[in-house]
Amino acid sequence: MLLAAEGIRMNSTMDDMNLIQQAQRHHLVVRELGEEIDLEIGRADDDPSFANTPIMGGRPREPSAEENDEVKNMMASSQFSNEEQDVSKTQPVKRKKKVVKRWREEWADTYKWAFVDVKEGTARIFCSVCKEYGRKHRRNPYGNEGSRNMQMSALEEHNNSLLHKEALRLQMASKDKIVVDKTIYVKALMSKTAGSIIEAALKRDPHELEFIQSVQEAVHALDRVIAKNSHYVNIMERLLEPERMLVFRVPWVDDRGETHVNRGFRVHFNQALGPCRGGIRFHPSMNLSIAKFLGFGQTLKNALSPYRLGGAAGGSDFDPKGKTENEIMRFCQSFMNEIYRYLGPDKDLPSEEMGVGTREMGYLLGQYRRLAGHFQGSFTGPRIFWSGSSLRTEATGYGLVFFVQLMLADMNKEIKGLRCAVSGSGKITMHVLEKLIAYGALPITVSDSKGYLVDEDGFDYMKISFLRDIKAQQRSLRDYSKTYARSKYYDEAKPWSERCDVAFPCGYQNEIDQSDAITLVNSGCRILVEGSNMPCTPEAVEILKKANVLIAPAIAAGAGGVVAGELELNHECNLLNWSPEDFESKLQEAMKQIYQRALKAASDFGYQKESPEALVHGAVISAFLTIAQAMSDQGCV
Repeated sequence: MLLAAEGIRMNSTMDDMNLIQQAQRHHLVVRELGEEIDLEIGRADDDPSFANTPIMGGRPREPSAEENDEVKNMMASSQFSNEEQDVSKTQPVKRKKKVVKRWREEWADTYKWAFVDVKEGTARIFCSVCKEYGRKHRRNPYGNEGSRNMQMSALEEHNNSLLHKEALRLQMASKDKIVVDKTIYVKALMSKTAGSIIEAALKRDPHELEFIQSVQEAVHALDRVIAKNSHYVNIMERLLEPERMLVFRVPWVDDRGETHVNRGFRVHFNQALGPCRGGIRFHPSMNLSIAKFLGFGQTLKNALSPYRLGGAAGGSDFDPKGKTENEIMRFCQSFMNEIYRYLGPDKDLPSEEMGVGTREMGYLLGQYRRLAGHFQGSFTGPRIFWSGSSLRTEATGYGLVFFVQLMLADMNKEIKGLRCAVSGSGKITMHVLEKLIAYGALPITVSDSKGYLVDEDGFDYMKISFLRDIKAQQRSLRDYSKTYARSKYYDEAKPWSERCDVAFPCGYQNEIDQSDAITLVNSGCRILVEGSNMPCTPEAVEILKKANVLIAPAIAAGAGGVVAGELELNHECNLLNWSPEDFESKLQEAMKQIYQRALKAASDFGYQKESPEALVHGAVISAFLTIAQAMSDQGCV
């Protein structure tokens, strides 16, 4: 994938050198010949420091007479254009079209497919997929919009080229090569056997980035365990392959009578400990990689809980936003038509996740009852079906706050008066805010997909009720700032720049990247509680670890929902009408058990209690050893 050449009617050698020089003006870093390169858009022609810096070592080639004449002509035309610019200053400036912004974004992505190498004594820019260069990779599909420096090929144009498709097909057919769309951050491991597990996962599922990231985090936490006992390598390899993966179409009809088709997923990851439990997510980004990463995390989370449960996850790329009640009902019924055979109290019990709430779970359960012919009450989520537990939907958010209280108690501190930055604005976020207020903390932020809201006075119960009304009416969080003067909404931003003591990322996976982690550390954060699954990128985790920020992992801190779900299904719980206080007491007791199990496992393998890695690694170790024992007892199944 290449930039379009600036010169006109240049020979091929001068053409490619100009491309390389132009790439350098945009911070194209060349480390070694043949090495892949990435690009950060920075200063370009307006920065004089980049004018004469060579991109590669070696003696510069003297330009020919023809090239000198051409340069003079270009300089003359440039002077003429400058005069035109002086005249145009008095004229009104035209607004640039939106296509330019799209062009700039694709321009940055394009460089991820390029590397520099020498061909016949000349440095050229090559495509990192098909290892070729030339004009067949350069085309400007958007006309002449934007500056001349940005007339280059778009990423989708290259991906759609026959040459690229053939190269990609050949690489996917090869067992020795790994093709991925994005760079995968690989951590250093102590043992070669642990590294072989990640390498095998990369070769088997090279495009499943979220799943590979979750595998890498787990294997990194198990490094010392695997180094002591190589027997666990075989168990880990079996664990990383789900027992069953369902991928199916979900046809449905909207209110206008038009037919739509979405893709559905359900992954039964591991049932060595018992029947599966796991959420259903409805979101446009949903795919098999996310379903597997959620299922793997749920397997570890359930194994760490006080109950013997397997892990599962699933959902669809259906977006409930903007859909009517009848459309959502028809979609849920169509979704259930395919998976009801695999559900049941002894098989798989689905629960709420992103985009799936009480309404959706009610529709799913109704269709399941209709198809199965009986009512088993095997879905966790819709409170109306349970006579005992009264805090099912609140359990995950409350459990996060209970968990951070345990951490602070070991530090001889309390949560009262601490400033807390919370992301997201869904069910978990609202319940975290409620419990933080109840314990005297000061929650100051919430966020959505378009920005974040900060209230310097902190939220209270009345403000939380107002936030719920805003979300129920599908309005923007910006409307909150119109009512409360001390609040402000920031577009296209994240809440991690606000001064805080504790952070609760409750939005989506990888919402905290490396720069966000640096900002969070500079904001004074000392504890991060993972309210969502895998909220930090590997680079962000490294930054937080170096800054000694304690991390409460999602598989431990977010286990409140698992606990509440099992209490709902417990026969004793359904016979007794527990008060919210009794239910909270049971939840706190379970969270304490999980916390102590994680710390004990970390201590057994040499992690100090004060280490930022203690809880993260201890939780994974404890969960894995429980699963590994069950898998060993049951044989190779």
